[in-house]
Amino acid sequence: MFGGKLWRDREFLKLWGGQGISELGSQVSQLALPTVAILLLHATPFQVGVLAACEFLAFPALGLIAGVWVDRLRRRWIMIACDAGRMLALGSVPIAFAFNALTMPQLYVVGLITGVGTVFFDVSYQSYLPSLIARSDLVEGNTKLQVTGSVAQMAGPALAGLLIQLVGPARAVIADATSFLVSVLSLAWIRRPEPSPKPAEGAAPTSFWSEMREGVQFVFGNATIWKIAGSTSTANLGSNILFAVYLIFAYRVLRLSPGVIGVVFGAGAVGGLIGALSASWIARHIGLGPTLFVSILLGGLGSILIPIAQFGYAVPLLLAASVITSFANPVYNINQVSLRQAITPDRVQGRMNATVRTLIWGTIPVGALIGGVIGSTYGLLPAIYIGIVVETLAGFWILIGPVRLREQPQPA
Repeated sequence: MFGGKLWRDREFLKLWGGQGISELGSQVSQLALPTVAILLLHATPFQVGVLAACEFLAFPALGLIAGVWVDRLRRRWIMIACDAGRMLALGSVPIAFAFNALTMPQLYVVGLITGVGTVFFDVSYQSYLPSLIARSDLVEGNTKLQVTGSVAQMAGPALAGLLIQLVGPARAVIADATSFLVSVLSLAWIRRPEPSPKPAEGAAPTSFWSEMREGVQFVFGNATIWKIAGSTSTANLGSNILFAVYLIFAYRVLRLSPGVIGVVFGAGAVGGLIGALSASWIARHIGLGPTLFVSILLGGLGSILIPIAQFGYAVPLLLAASVITSFANPVYNINQVSLRQAITPDRVQGRMNATVRTLIWGTIPVGALIGGVIGSTYGLLPAIYIGIVVETLAGFWILIGPVRLREQPQPA
């Protein structure tokens, strides 16, 4: 993080700075939007689950399509268009609130629009980085970006809680809309030419669907990549079953305020910063495969402290759970993303990332809906317990394959 040659790469610094501010703003909406639903619109657990599902529904619906377009078009301009769209969608929330016209259907639409922007942006983002910097610098680049995300997770929720307390949850969303504007400007400022998309050498022109199929076949033809996808999918399914009811549990059962929740999330993200800074060090010392296994398992086990909070010491226990899970996530993600990028040819980066994202983020809306249904039908605690069990099972996928990897493969 503090060393490396990317500190001297002006074009990478533009991307890094803009995304850091955007990550900070997104942390505000992550707390503010469900808080609008729960506290202002009195949403049920099922409605909160639907809202969470809307934000990620685009990944199973459009992920593979996004991958083909990302490999056909210049990725930076896709990212700019996506950020502009998300800025306008989020900006509609405080405007509707000002006219006393804010409703749950509008929040669903905002979630759907931002979700579409996110799927195209994220596939472009992970595919753009290997063309912006050398592949030998991918671990350093991903580490810096992940550290920034961890800092945003540390400061963002506290900022979100403070803004919600001061101006209300609907007006707090303005911060995220503004951060997307900053991201648009930083991306437009990058001057390093992006290579033109091109097919494999000697390949005949192919159809849209055959290109999509090639991306799917690449992922499922690589045992390391599809097992990582299986692990992350399972973890996301479990964590979103839990998170669908987490805020309702915190607000209505533990009687915590948005400000306290923001502090819990923000202080817990200190673990994320430590995890991001130590991710490559851990992999070098215990091996890449064992690092993936231990970190994905720890992410699930740390959540056990959440339901225990009902018996007392709620804030310390939620804080500890947040620290543990926030530490484990970047350790896992930095190493698995860098691994996937390094072993994938550039011409199929977009489709590889899209296929993996379709799998791993496709379980997020499913988990959110399942959590909402369980929470509404059987209660909040059964949803939390089931989510923890499913999340912990994610380690199985690493055990049957990637755990044997000792070090990061050399870039192709």
